[in-house]
Amino acid sequence: MSRYVRVTRFGGPEVLEVVDDTEPHAGSGQVRVRVHFAGVNPVDRKIFAGGETAARWNAVPPYINGNDYAGVVDQVGAEVDGVRLGDAVFGGARHLAQADYVVVDADTVLHKPGGLSMQQAGALDIAGRAAIASVRTLRLSTDDTVFVSAAAGGVGVLAVQLARLAGATVIGAAGLHNHDFLRSLGVIPVLYGEGMVERIRDAAPAGVTAALDYHGVESIDAALELGVRPERINTTAAKTYRPELGMHTVGGQVATPAELERLAGWIADGSVVLPIEAVYPLERVREAYQHLAQGHLRGKLVLDLGAESEPTGS
Repeated sequence: MSRYVRVTRFGGPEVLEVVDDTEPHAGSGQVRVRVHFAGVNPVDRKIFAGGETAARWNAVPPYINGNDYAGVVDQVGAEVDGVRLGDAVFGGARHLAQADYVVVDADTVLHKPGGLSMQQAGALDIAGRAAIASVRTLRLSTDDTVFVSAAAGGVGVLAVQLARLAGATVIGAAGLHNHDFLRSLGVIPVLYGEGMVERIRDAAPAGVTAALDYHGVESIDAALELGVRPERINTTAAKTYRPELGMHTVGGQVATPAELERLAGWIADGSVVLPIEAVYPLERVREAYQHLAQGHLRGKLVLDLGAESEPTGS
């Protein structure tokens, strides 16, 4: 049998159910992955809430929740090269990931570097791709001072580090409890809320040249008030806001597997940090999404599928 998280109808976390079904099996060109950890992402919540996001991702209940996963290959189908039984892999599989077993095309899995934890790998696909693509879009350099909202969150924490690697000065908005952490990454922290624009001006007397928004409309308005040109703003949190301005709305879909592998390697060797805020057993998936909705995270949340103590192989 195989457990998975089923979305029974659209709504809040209460629509998520953990159910049992027969195990899937790998077909030709496919591998089966025994999932160890699966990611918890804001887009998952937007999809199971219904509406435009659900329609965009072709979500029709009942379906399996989630996208990010990491685990060990335990079945290999015919005509598969480059992936073997026992390989530790990770990736993204929309409407498949939060399950004991995921069957995917073999050419979609990425091999997990040794220094990357299984928890981090299970949280990486969406956040990593979004951070890579959004930072790349602004073509940051040593001449830039970039404002990043939700700077300690799942995407933001990676984006601030990629921006720093590009040479930019980074100002990150976050709650007070994350300020020391951001400083440890070389980021200048500022507090959200009333007076944030003034605090950013104080932190960047020479001005702000770019903005990465992972929070929403208030952060975009702040960037505009600071004089950031619309073509140097990228938002993944408010993509339909003021389209006439021509701001970028680039998300993770345009990041390449090679770029994600490179980021995984940086996390593995310590060049980039990806904190895991909390780990929930699969049976507490509703609590995980309630935690996510509260915001102010440091890094990512993941679901534990209880496989780490199991032997690898088939």
